[in-house]
Amino acid sequence: MELRQLKYFIKAAERSNFTEAAYLLNISQSTLSQQIKQLEDELGIPLFDRIAKRVFLTEAGRLFLPHAMQTVRKSEDGREMIAELNDIQAGSLTIGVTYGLSPLLAQALIRFSEIYPKIKITIEFGTSAELLRLIAESRLDFALSFVPVIPSANHVSYPLFKSVLSLIVHKDHSFASYRNVSLSQLTNLPLVLPVKGYSIRSFLDKVLTEADIIPDVTIEINDIDMLLKLADTGKWCTVLMKTSLFNYPSLVAVPFVGEGMERQATITWPVDVYRKKSAKIFAGFLEVMN
Repeated sequence: MELRQLKYFIKAAERSNFTEAAYLLNISQSTLSQQIKQLEDELGIPLFDRIAKRVFLTEAGRLFLPHAMQTVRKSEDGREMIAELNDIQAGSLTIGVTYGLSPLLAQALIRFSEIYPKIKITIEFGTSAELLRLIAESRLDFALSFVPVIPSANHVSYPLFKSVLSLIVHKDHSFASYRNVSLSQLTNLPLVLPVKGYSIRSFLDKVLTEADIIPDVTIEINDIDMLLKLADTGKWCTVLMKTSLFNYPSLVAVPFVGEGMERQATITWPVDVYRKKSAKIFAGFLEVMN
């Protein structure tokens, strides 16, 4: 079993098409097909069902994929580790982040890039659940989210700071001048909220249920920036963590009063994976800012 075969397999699984995968890998389709066939022969089981021009992972392929990804990632980590013995001026970082922590990440990116301009950085946005999946697949160096600090077989999280649940309103809204608001005041407001499945929505639904409050939700959207755009019109309000409010100077975050309104922002690392020096330095910038 060769590393290149695993890379070919992963790319084919991502695209569900040998032709597209071969093009992205800059090899011929026949080479890709041959290498994957050799991998299947060595494993003694088909990894793909080939239907017309498309290919689909078999059950064996779905089970084998995360192991292949982890093997490739560990190989790349090893190469990074050797390179870092001499210098961390080059290399790459892949960072996951939820929208609400974008301001924190942006500030750290600016400072880090000034010192290490040759390190390539890839940013992956996603929900907390999506970021945990990428962590488990060894596709992220670390992630910034609101994942609880609870031990796991795939990841470990450390606290960064706490953020408070807030009502987001336009600066001309009557609530904009309030120091805080209560959950009960939501019942009289037209709300646009994140769709169910977002961790912030789950958190909000939990506190609303505990308070026996049913809000007037007129719109649900799976894009936080769009929520803020709608709130910026002044026709709707939304509810997010206070750290989610940025790039909208005409919006105001009014904290909710009461117990259990805070969430812990965390940095999450994959377990049993080499932590690059550059990743640890980047994480240090995050800690200094808080």
